[in-house]
Amino acid sequence: MRMMMKVQLPAADGNRAIKDGSLPEIIRKTLETTKAEAAYFTTMDGLRTMIAVFDLKVTPDIVRIAEPLFMGINATVEFLPCMNADELKSGLSSL
Repeated sequence: MRMMMKVQLPAADGNRAIKDGSLPEIIRKTLETTKAEAAYFTTMDGLRTMIAVFDLKVTPDIVRIAEPLFMGINATVEFLPCMNADELKSGLSSL
């Protein structure tokens, strides 16, 4: 299932992870684990934010993906099912 993941970091934890060098490694491992088809970095609600889109093979992978973000950078993580335009078209054609 195509999934959009939103990851947000509290400022203090993000600052620490940048200073100690762990942030780039945690992001790299997350993108490798998910094999993200796209990843974007921005700010939302005043927080450092990553949006990644990837194929979630099985729901237990949520734990494997999210736990390093929770434990390594105290992130909040949201998983949102999503679709691309072709998938939307296919879904609408069945109505």
